[in-house]
Amino acid sequence: MFRVLVADAIKPEGLGPLLDAPNIELLQKTVSEAGDELKSIDALLVRSETKVTDELLNAMPNIKIVARAGVGIDNIDVHSATKHGVVVVNAPDGNTISTAEHTFAMMASLARNIPQAHSSLKQKEWKRTQFIGTELYGKNLGIIGMGRIGGEIAKRAKAFGMDVYVYDPFFSAERAKQLNVKAVPLEELMKSADFITVHTPLTPETKGLINETNIKKCKKGVYLLNCARGGIIDEDALYQAILEKHVAGAALDVFTEEPPFGNKLLELDEIIITPHLGASTKEAQLNVATQVAQEVLQYLNGNPVSNSINLPAISKEVFNKIQPYYLLVKQMGNLSSQLTKRAVLELSVTYAGIPDDFDKNLLTKALVSGFFKRMVDSPVNEVNALLVAKERGVTIGEKVSENTYGYANAISLTVKAENRIFEIRGAYIDQYGPRILSLNGFNIDFQPEGNLLYIQHTDKPGVIGRVGKVLGDHDVNIATMQVGRKEAGGEAIMILTFDKPLTEGIITTLESSEDISFLHHIIL
Repeated sequence: MFRVLVADAIKPEGLGPLLDAPNIELLQKTVSEAGDELKSIDALLVRSETKVTDELLNAMPNIKIVARAGVGIDNIDVHSATKHGVVVVNAPDGNTISTAEHTFAMMASLARNIPQAHSSLKQKEWKRTQFIGTELYGKNLGIIGMGRIGGEIAKRAKAFGMDVYVYDPFFSAERAKQLNVKAVPLEELMKSADFITVHTPLTPETKGLINETNIKKCKKGVYLLNCARGGIIDEDALYQAILEKHVAGAALDVFTEEPPFGNKLLELDEIIITPHLGASTKEAQLNVATQVAQEVLQYLNGNPVSNSINLPAISKEVFNKIQPYYLLVKQMGNLSSQLTKRAVLELSVTYAGIPDDFDKNLLTKALVSGFFKRMVDSPVNEVNALLVAKERGVTIGEKVSENTYGYANAISLTVKAENRIFEIRGAYIDQYGPRILSLNGFNIDFQPEGNLLYIQHTDKPGVIGRVGKVLGDHDVNIATMQVGRKEAGGEAIMILTFDKPLTEGIITTLESSEDISFLHHIIL
């Protein structure tokens, strides 16, 4: 018999799998109301109200799994849960349809001025000519981020007779052909689209993605939508663009700060807004609750779960042994995805010198989850990583070798993308931790964490000095620098680390150097 605590309000319909299970005792009360009963709880179900902290987990010595009935996990200390051997699951698919429908409803309302006309008529005004709209038929829709939600929106747009342009660095031409959409660079999407909707996670790369520079590339009279994450659209830039009549209107369900009271965008008649309602349908609320209830039941009965956020629960001893390699492959995947920046066809990983009793398949899943972490609009983890890869047409290869390149162990990854192959090799070294030892054949040695700058350049005197001068002129302190080359006077690379992220202005200045062929700011 397992005891499951439902700490936040979830209707009985959503708890069906647990209510019907003969080996489950269900308690519906808050954490504070549970009191001493916390000691005997095997599973915890929450929405957004309950904060799952290290302190709470310490008070629940029998806890095995925490389930969030929703997509976000901001109220759960995942790191602490992992330390406690507790699996954290959520429901990333439960609101796909509701968010897609809400986005499309917002787009139709934006095109036809429905909220403004409704408000006017409520005030007993009859201003038909003031609310002349535009048709969706025949217009170009730009979708930034082609995950599950983006895919559902594309289907609906095609049904409305719209042409769909997609920007997603990991969306292949073959997949675009299957969905009858056009995969294009971001700049082309901005120039071509009549409506632009964003469906990416909020990461350092996507924060402010729709900024003043990109908005100026848009058609005059473009419409912008954000039902994903607040901050992807630069709100100040949007406000100014609407005042200047460059942007005809915008529909926002999310904001940088919520609630957005005091946000000047609320003053504009061209903006239509909703209070973060993307997942707020009866069906979505039921779906997410049912999904996590099923996940909890599966896990307690000894079966695998589909939407784990962290490592599967393993013994503390095994976890401590495998963790350094786990962290290494996660960062190798993350680093390689940021440096590849294009549709990927295959990820092939080779292990050498890794203990035989380690679960290499788990390491591969961790590597793949690190690779896709910043590129999809829903959480990626060791359980669903291979499914995410399969959905995107990416083949995963795994093999074992005896070549450790002179180290105790070595993990190598080859990324085959459209028109490019990227190779990276790392190792876990006692006393030094995870290290990256090779990038595309360049021997190098650095720790994969923090704020990094990757520069590919010509091996000639003065290049490193000029980079240092630019950083010095901007009062930026270099924490570490590593350089590598294949031959004198040929191609070379340098990896620099910093205490804080670099500004866009610094990046632009460095990119203008004639000796630098490629540069990328990496945040791990």
